[in-house]
Parts: sequence; structure tokens; C-alpha cells
Amino acid sequence: MSARFAGRVVLVAGSGDGICRATAVAFAREGATVMVAGPDREELEGTLKLIRDAGGAADSVVADIASGRAEESARMVAATVERFGTVDIAFNNATVSGPTSNLADIQEQDWAQTLAANLTGVWMAMKHELSRMEANGGGVIVNTACNMAQTGRLVGQSAYAASKAALSALTRTAAHEYVAKGIRINAISPGPANEPGSSFADGATPEQVADTVVWLCSDEAVFVVGHDLVLDKKTV
Repeated sequence: MSARFAGRVVLVAGSGDGICRATAVAFAREGATVMVAGPDREELEGTLKLIRDAGGAADSVVADIASGRAEESARMVAATVERFGTVDIAFNNATVSGPTSNLADIQEQDWAQTLAANLTGVWMAMKHELSRMEANGGGVIVNTACNMAQTGRLVGQSAYAASKAALSALTRTAAHEYVAKGIRINAISPGPANEPGSSFADGATPEQVADTVVWLCSDEAVFVVGHDLVLDKKTV
């Protein structure tokens, strides 16, 4: 265990597995106290076990920011503050792929649900996180956008690409609004993940993505503000 994030409280929001799990474990390994938020209690418990078995401190709250509902974000931030006293760092990893259809074939409900999950849900999370961080005098937020916001190359995923491109723009704008208040805001844009059972051997693993998030939240990245960091070898 490292002490790089000792004394800091990190909220990891989105799910209890994949990139969220890897990031929660990575922060705990660096000495942070971690709150993990997601809709699946069993997945959250699995993440807590990994952290606690390694000697880390963590808790969880069932909350689904991808629902786009204000009460979900309010509950996870309130639970973090109630349990640990504050929120110093937040990683918002809401990702719903939405319909696989050409643009003209997307149904209005599917379009609305995709934007609610990937854009409105993160906006809601940021509202509550920023309120707490402003009261603390500073903090760090990282959001998960997507490489398709840069390339647009995956045919049939225009709703998803649009929602993530909007999130990238939201992140950059918010970064300019809050940097003077001591809050750094950035985004990451991973390509397809190299996870067990996937066919994306060239993609970053959840652990590699987690390492990037941890770095963005560290003092080593103190001058990185309003950036959307693409994690995809095939983008260029």
C-alpha cells in the first residue's frame, strides 16, 4: 500500500466492476479511502472485498447515476459525506452504449435514454460533487467520455458518440468555470476495453485505464485542467 492519496476520500461512481472496480482498487492501493457507487449491490460487495482484503478502507452505496435522476447522485454524495466526511476526488464512469442503429433509425426514447445516462447523469453527479468540493476549497473530478467523440468511426452508435462528445465539451467548460475555485476537472476517452472475453486485444485494460485516472487525480497532474485524454492507439 502507498500513501500517495492518504487522507483523501475518493468517490468512484458508475458500477461495481470493470473500470470502476479497477479504479477503486487502484486508489485504495495508493492510500485513499474509497466510496464505490453503482446499481448492483453484489458487484459493489465484490469490489469492497478486494479492497478490504488488501488492507484498504472502503464502503459502497447503491446509486445509479446512469439513470439521469437527481436523487441518485444526491444520495451517493450524501452517503460519502455521511460515512467519510467529505469528497476530495470523484470519478464519474457512467457508460451506456445505447441503440445500435443508423441515425435515422434511432427511436426518440432510445436517444433520450442514452443522453440521460451518459450526459445528464454525469452532469447531475458533478452538480452535487462540485457543491461539496466548493465547500472544501478544492477537489478533482474525472469523467469518462469516449474515443468515438474524437473519431466517430463506429457506425451505428451515433447516439452514444453524441452523448460522449457532449460530455467532453461539458467537462472542458466546467474545468474553466471551476479552476479558480481550486477544482480540477478532466476527462478520459478510452477505446474498446481489453477485458476477459473481449476481442479488443489492442485496447487498454481496466487496470491501465485506472492508472491513468489515478495519475490525473494526483499532484503530479496539478497543471492538467480541461483535458480529454484519449486512451486509444488506433485514434491517430
